[in-house]
This record gives sequence, structure tokens and C-alpha cells, in this order.
Amino acid sequence: MEKFLIRGGNRLEGEIDVMGAKNAAFPILAATILTKQDCIIKNLPLIEDVFRMLEILESMKAKVEWMGKRSVKINTKNLNPATINKEAMLRFRGSVLLYGPLLARFKKIYLPKPGGDIIGARPIDTHLDAFGQLGVVIRPMRQGFELKFSGKPKNKAVILNEFSVTGTENLLLFCASQSERIVIKIADMDYQVQELMLALKKMGAWIRVSGLHEITIEGKKSLKGFSHTIISDPIEAATFITMAIGTQGKVLVKNVPLKFLQFFFKKLKDFGAEFEVKEGRGGMGDVMVLPARNLKIDKIQSLIYPGIPSDLQSVLGVLATQTKGSTLLHDPLYEGRLKYLEELNKMGAEIYFTDPHRAIINGPTKLRGNDLGTFDLRGGAALIMAALMAEGKSTISNIYQVDRGYERIEERLQKLGADITRIS
Repeated sequence: MEKFLIRGGNRLEGEIDVMGAKNAAFPILAATILTKQDCIIKNLPLIEDVFRMLEILESMKAKVEWMGKRSVKINTKNLNPATINKEAMLRFRGSVLLYGPLLARFKKIYLPKPGGDIIGARPIDTHLDAFGQLGVVIRPMRQGFELKFSGKPKNKAVILNEFSVTGTENLLLFCASQSERIVIKIADMDYQVQELMLALKKMGAWIRVSGLHEITIEGKKSLKGFSHTIISDPIEAATFITMAIGTQGKVLVKNVPLKFLQFFFKKLKDFGAEFEVKEGRGGMGDVMVLPARNLKIDKIQSLIYPGIPSDLQSVLGVLATQTKGSTLLHDPLYEGRLKYLEELNKMGAEIYFTDPHRAIINGPTKLRGNDLGTFDLRGGAALIMAALMAEGKSTISNIYQVDRGYERIEERLQKLGADITRIS
């Protein structure tokens, strides 16, 4: 197992580019199953989760051809779901997005339950319930499910049980192959859902945001191939911005999808952060982070889009350890998201848990290096940030979790002056 060795205390300074959006890549890769024509996907982040998704597609006899460092051409004409790599699915939560397109194309499938982060209960009941509303017959089996579809949707509207990003994406992928007009209600509208809708429109589906958290889609039996460039990752951009704030750094974060971070920027301003936004074209731009002294955070609460994403709660939690007074941290979505706070207490933070979803962070406290373990992707990024801010040496284990979502993060932080090394 590899670890990160970090010696804290250095301010981050310089420039860093934001890579392609991890969570937007998965549904668009899954969309290639809906057509027998070539699909070209550009600006892929070179991370473990993307490699796992491509590995799963190849295990089903999809042809995957790299056309450059970050671009692939995929053809699924000869796809065979019977040969799917079940072990890879069990390691990877994003594989849940194969349910919709495989069911739409093959009408009868058996798939294992997807794996992923240890951040609490993440059942796929919402996905199965939505498929059931459309007439899909679902039979639980050992370690997975068998799904059968007659070929004609039972209803013209689906109401999701919760605001589920992947649930919304799975329905869009499934409905894109149905020639009936279907309304998806209680739909999530986050950046990855918007990206998928763009790709499906290129394939020939008709899609309209028809109401508050409501999407109407009318698909086609025969969808076209497509070419799509994945948006830069809003979560990665915000992570580096927050790391720069926490280290009192001066960092230019480039290729930032500004349109998906407006509320995040508003909250940073409320907290007292200093930064300048340089707007470019198409909702993109750069963010120059400057040192700020008087930070204060009263409350951090994860909300559905366009609120603060649960994926950013952890780095903001680390930032709260260095601000004046008490901060209420609330993540109503996942009861396991706060595990990283236990590691911060080992570093000298003063954090009290009120329940699995809430904690009180008192600051400012001096963080000291320690041996740390990461339980999930975003918690791992938060612990890297804490180690960069801490006095002394820290080691972070189980960094495969971080590699799942951040491309060679240590090399990119080294260019900003961080003392971080990958060791065996």
C-alpha cells in the first residue's frame, strides 16, 4: 500500500490547472452503450475510477481506443453484458450507471451491487424504485439484481424517492432509448446531470427542463454516436481553492467552471476569504486566491445543487479548524462523511460530534502532524489539506481512495511548493 508523506507549514503558491470532471465522465462513458456507432470523449481525468469504468466496458467486449492522453474512442457494437467484470463493479460505485443503458439495450440483465466509498448507507433503492415505476421487473439475487423490461414503459412519469444524482442519470440513460415522452420528477440538476443531458441531446434524444427539479425526455430507439468534451471538475477546483485559503497561499486556479460554484463563492466571501474571479467564456474562468487573516465560519451545511455539495463539506471542515469561534457542520446526506473529523482530532483539532450527521468545530486550533487514515475520496483530500496546514510530519494511508478522484495530486501540489511525497 502506498502512503503520502507530508511535511506541513508551506504556503501554496503558483498556478494549478483543473482536470476533467470525474463525476461527469461516468454517465457519459455509460451513454456509449446506447449506440452502436463510435463515440469520442475528450478531457477525461486520468484517475482510478475512470480506468475502472473503461475496464468494465472492455470486459463486455467494448472497443476502447485511446486517441491522445485524455481522449478515447469507444464502440459498443459487439457489447456482451454476460462477460462483465463483476469484481470491478463491486469495487466501484460509479458502475451503478450501467444499469440504465444496459437495461434499455438488452431488456434483461443481471448486475451485482456497486461498491464505492465508505461514507454510510448508499443503497440503490431509489434507482430500482424508479425502474419499477416504468414497468421493470426486479428480482433480488445473491449479491445483485436481475432486471427485466417488456420494451414499453408502464408510466409516463417517474417520481424519484430522493434528490439522487446517479438516480436521475440512470433514468435519463434508460429513457434516452424510449420513444415515449417521460417526465422525471424530483430530479437532481447538478453539473454531471447537465453534462449528461448535453451528450444525450447530441445522440438524438429530446430533453427539456420542464419544471422545478423536473426533466422531460423523449428518446429514440436508434441513437447516434457523439463527440463530447467533459467539463472541468467543479469539486476539484473548489478543493484547490480551499487548500490555498487554508495554507494562507497565493494560488491561481485555472479552468474553473464558475457557473457551478456561484453559491460556493458566495459562502467563501461570507467566511472572509480573499480571492478574485476572472471570468472567461462559457461560464469558465480563473480564480486567484489571496491570503486572508480573519476567517469566521458559523455554519457549513451540505445541500443539493445549487447548494454546497457534500463533496466539499470535508475541506471546508478542515478550514473551520483555523477560524475564530464555533462552526456547526451538518451533512444530512451521508452519515459516514464525518469520519475524517476523528483524524483531525488526532491532529489537535477541537471537534465534538452531536450525531452521525453533525459536529461542532471550535477554532482556531494548531494542527500537528500525525499518522492518518482515509476512509473515502473527499475525506482523503481533506486530510491532505490538514497535513499541509499542520506543524510537523504526517503520513496518510489508503491513498488509493484519493487516486480515485484526483490525478497525481502530489505532483501537482509539489509544483505549488507543498512538501508531499508518495511512498511505498
